[in-house]
Amino acid sequence: MALEEIDLDLSNDEPPAEIRAIIDESDRRIDALFANRGNLRVPKYMPSDPELFFQVLKAITERDLPLGRVFCEWGCGFGTCACIAAKLGYETYGIELDPKMAKEARSLTDDLGFPVEILETSYVPDGYDSYSGMGGEILIKEERMGSRDDHFVSESIYDGMDREIAEIDVFFVYPWPQEQAFMRELFDEIAVEGAVLIAFHKSGEILVCRKIGENDDEGE
Repeated sequence: MALEEIDLDLSNDEPPAEIRAIIDESDRRIDALFANRGNLRVPKYMPSDPELFFQVLKAITERDLPLGRVFCEWGCGFGTCACIAAKLGYETYGIELDPKMAKEARSLTDDLGFPVEILETSYVPDGYDSYSGMGGEILIKEERMGSRDDHFVSESIYDGMDREIAEIDVFFVYPWPQEQAFMRELFDEIAVEGAVLIAFHKSGEILVCRKIGENDDEGE
């Protein structure tokens, strides 16, 4: 498979009041976490840019780029972007391995009244593993017959999710720099053809790409 980058013409308009309310409440809770030095208990937590995320998800939704309306955030933190995705009409899942952050995400989504499912599990599904190498995170695939066969991929699931991974239409992640290549590889490995990845990079870059077949790539 291959990844096709998507260029977007993003609006600079202020987010509507409903989205602003989500962001403001999330900011208030994040500020409280840092003020109380709670971030020291979750040192890998790094807030994303929810306003920019809203503009990106709104743009790809208006262009009807996703196959459907199922959204999953890898490492959802407070669940801010997951709430925004739900507000935009997506069936939304947030994956957060850290119990403290998963609790914060459930609190925000419940208090704001969004039907977001927070899964306290790893975004690396069964059948895969990862370890930290000198160049960053490395994806490990279990030995199996036809390790990249579509049947295996289509039946992959996250613990606690009612849908198969192949039913997720949009993935979102804000990785650390050393994890950027790993996230692209993971998406290419487990997502269904046609799925969209939104990845924010610390440098301010935004990667929006769609998984395509090798033949599609050759035909462009």
